[in-house]
Amino acid sequence: MSFLKKYSSIILTFVSVVLYFLFAYTIERTEFNKLLFLWISLFTCYFALLRDKELSFAHLAAISVLFRLVFFFATPNLSQDFYRFIWDGRMILEGLNPYLSLPQTFIEQHSYPINQAKELYEGMGALNGSHYTNYPPINQLCFLIGALFAKNSIIGSVIVMRKLIILADIGILYFGKKLLERLQLPVKNIFLYVLNPFVIIELTGNLHFEPVMLFFLVWSIYTLHKQKWFLAAILLACSVSVKLIPLLFLPLFFQWFVKNDFSLLKGFKKLAFFYGTVVLTIVLLFLPFYSPELISNYTNSVGLWFRSFEFNASFYYLAREIGYLFRGYNEIAIIGKTIPILTVCFLLILTFFKKNKSTKQLILSMLFALSFYYFLTTTMHPWYIATLLILSVFTQYRYAVLWSLVVILSYQAYANSPWQENLWLITLEYIILYSYFIWEVFIKRKPTQN
Repeated sequence: MSFLKKYSSIILTFVSVVLYFLFAYTIERTEFNKLLFLWISLFTCYFALLRDKELSFAHLAAISVLFRLVFFFATPNLSQDFYRFIWDGRMILEGLNPYLSLPQTFIEQHSYPINQAKELYEGMGALNGSHYTNYPPINQLCFLIGALFAKNSIIGSVIVMRKLIILADIGILYFGKKLLERLQLPVKNIFLYVLNPFVIIELTGNLHFEPVMLFFLVWSIYTLHKQKWFLAAILLACSVSVKLIPLLFLPLFFQWFVKNDFSLLKGFKKLAFFYGTVVLTIVLLFLPFYSPELISNYTNSVGLWFRSFEFNASFYYLAREIGYLFRGYNEIAIIGKTIPILTVCFLLILTFFKKNKSTKQLILSMLFALSFYYFLTTTMHPWYIATLLILSVFTQYRYAVLWSLVVILSYQAYANSPWQENLWLITLEYIILYSYFIWEVFIKRKPTQN
């Protein structure tokens, strides 16, 4: 027993490396039982490493990077999105605007504008290939970098983009630690995100670019905490230009500028300049891609998430069943339009009726605002949880960590051919999540955020 205790961290690290290797190179997403076993085993090692008080910050950081490097040469096995990333990057490399054309159109016309066009279209699937791209400009820049260094190799492009994601996570580790120090919170909290198997598998392994978005978001919050609001606005715009989700947070900055300033007029002026800087930066980043068709194509593509797509939803599925019961058909078109309205109403409540004057309070409002939206959304892909996870690091709440564990139940859908969700497992996922959420937020007594 003393031997195991003395070398427990080494054993846990070694076991985790083996499990990550099996996950990266031997598993298909249709193998749900195997996937579930590896997932739970990795989370067991993760929780054990977090509890090991002998491990220093530097040791945990090194282990986190090591686990990511296991995936270095792996082809993503739980998502097909990376094929579209490569397609868009190579389109830009060829001088073509990815926002103005559909991969499907080129394939149907037997016109192949980029290298490996057929393989990329087959990989992304007809559904992805029939929609206009919805990835913002800095995300497109990442795709372009992948094309620049590997325009003839799919796995080469994957490796280049994976390097960017790993570097972004290292950046999150750096600025996350500095922000935790400023907020007088335990610096090891950052490993709730950085060491999390969900983050390593879904983001590094499956090549989702949430780390790049979150790198800019965490850096932005850190600079705002240091009262450098102009730089914070530019960084927030960069975050939005990777993934649109940080747009949701814009109203929450109202109290930070207006109520933190002794002069109300001066506070409103600062807020206006902050918003103006964010919007102007986003516009400038989109400018190289501008075309009269850009706005309609882009908004139509984004709108599909509210009008058409369904996956791993919670309250939406309840509303859908009620619609079937009373109307006899799926009312996603109506429900999908209602979700943004409810989200905006909740945002306004947080903006004007909850204290958001300190950095801790602001981050907590961000966490609750995004949680509310995700609880209602029609489409809840697992990798979306990453934003909740990083925000929770700077709060006292840990329900996002639990969600990152139980979200694996949603992958049972891919064990079926054609894919079909098991609503019993989805129900189990959300019963576990909401039970813990209610206990942690409404029942368990917590110290007040300052």
